[in-house]
Amino acid sequence: MLDADFFRRWMVATAVSVDREADRLTALDSPIGDADHGSNLQRGFTAVAAALEKEVPATPGDVLTLSGRLLISTVGGAAGPLYGTLLRRTGKSLGDAAEVSREQLAQALRSGVEGVMALGGAAPGDKTMLDALVPAVEALGEGFGAARAAAEEGAVATTPLQARKGRASYLGERSIGHQDPGATSSALLIAALVEAGGE
Repeated sequence: MLDADFFRRWMVATAVSVDREADRLTALDSPIGDADHGSNLQRGFTAVAAALEKEVPATPGDVLTLSGRLLISTVGGAAGPLYGTLLRRTGKSLGDAAEVSREQLAQALRSGVEGVMALGGAAPGDKTMLDALVPAVEALGEGFGAARAAAEEGAVATTPLQARKGRASYLGERSIGHQDPGATSSALLIAALVEAGGE
């Protein structure tokens, strides 16, 4: 079972990964976006980690709801609302339980992903963060390692796609050949589940 401390470790591990990969995320964003994805997410997850170092909320749901709220208030561009919606919706779906199973997390994360779809109007194949998140959620039942592999494969698979949503869609065919930065950062989020000690 996964408790609030596991979810804190997940968010802190994500912050460490985003910090480490910020330059790469920005480099991916440079040809097809505003060249700020890495720095924006770095600012947001640094704020999340700092808040969780001070105090760990009582439940898994509270950890994610707080994290989502902080991302919305600190991350610029579209990433803040999208990541914020993902985590807040997931947190609300987990409710007040003190511990949750991996299956409950998968179900809640599916609800979070649906929130992202509704907010951004995107679907898998549109070259967005959903191309990593949707396969990850589907693989989560097999384990965190399977979810990480699915997310990473999904992110890489955005390279030959033409963007149909978001800033990159303005480029049309010129968006082909570039890995999507949002899918790449989403894969970091999923990979951090393993780093947090999940199986």
